[in-house]
Amino acid sequence: MLPPTIRRLAGSRAHAQRTISTTARRTAFGSTIRRFAAPEVVPSSHIRVVRTVELMRVWRRRQLFGQRLVGLVPTMGALHDGHLSLIRAAARENHTVVVSVYVNPAQFGANEDLDSYPVTWDDDCRKLAELDRELADDGANLGRISAVFAPGNREMYPLGFPGQEVDSHGNFVVMTPISEVLEGKTRPTFFRGVATVCMKLFNIVEPERVYFGQKDVQQTVVIRNMVRDFMLPIEVVVGPTSRESDGLAMSSRNVYLGQRRRDVATVLNRALVAAERKYLGGHIDRGIILKAAKRVAQETLDLQKAMTPERRALFEVDYISLADPDTMQEVGTVDRKSGAILSGAIKMLPVESPQPGEDLGHSDGPAVRLIDNIVLEPFGSKRNKR
Repeated sequence: MLPPTIRRLAGSRAHAQRTISTTARRTAFGSTIRRFAAPEVVPSSHIRVVRTVELMRVWRRRQLFGQRLVGLVPTMGALHDGHLSLIRAAARENHTVVVSVYVNPAQFGANEDLDSYPVTWDDDCRKLAELDRELADDGANLGRISAVFAPGNREMYPLGFPGQEVDSHGNFVVMTPISEVLEGKTRPTFFRGVATVCMKLFNIVEPERVYFGQKDVQQTVVIRNMVRDFMLPIEVVVGPTSRESDGLAMSSRNVYLGQRRRDVATVLNRALVAAERKYLGGHIDRGIILKAAKRVAQETLDLQKAMTPERRALFEVDYISLADPDTMQEVGTVDRKSGAILSGAIKMLPVESPQPGEDLGHSDGPAVRLIDNIVLEPFGSKRNKR
């Protein structure tokens, strides 16, 4: 008699074979295009483009039979160097890497920038093909990019998209109270949408590891809590924030800025760095740490207000926070053993008086929300001793 594990694998293999042959029979009696069409791939690469849940699961079973570790990097496209660094990390630790490209409408509020969010499929494909060639030449990697999962809304929401309003009816994953503070306070449906789509992606791809960037720090805490509380067999790997040379955190939304606002957008990072210096200098009091950040933000804003509308770039501070690293709840003092999270959000306002020929950014430069954070490491840790 076969051991239980082997019986399960044999049963899964038979199910996969039945799935493939059934699909072939269905297409043979219906459209013959799917029956004989070659698999879609990213141009100039071997990377498979998968657009349906059914085919993604067929692909995943093949990895299971080969005992291959799968890493998932969830994205909404508009790939930048931060995304590519996460893919490199995934390739070092897994045999196969899946990059999901899906602009999830559920994590946009009813009045947010879903319609203007940058869609750069051709450019994203070019970057992925170039990166995969780089990975192939690097002997230190365990794997490469094997698939891009690029579903549509009908695939991800088979019962119909429930809507973006706070009181929308539908099936959601809601993580409280962490989804109600900071980003969640300003964007009340954001983390509901993030948790829901990530649960769907995790169930579809079934990765051993998933990769997120530290820039979206509250999101990483939400995902870690979800994985732990729903007992998902997944390791959450968080990569460091990728930054431009002047400290601005890389983000797909930076394309909205244009040069004038781009020059001022570094204020958030500079404010957080000023607060971090207070902590590294031995201060643990909330008031002292945050005062340093608020001073940088206010001085920068005052300087911009003193300029003429033809030159200035104004912004609003949403919040500057000092929070517990596990709950994102505000703290009065930093626990020396656990550290804290310094984070902030600002809104870069549209340019008041555009000049002839001025680059206003993607979609004529709407208001841009920027977030950033710095992890205050526990005293005594190696990173704290820098």
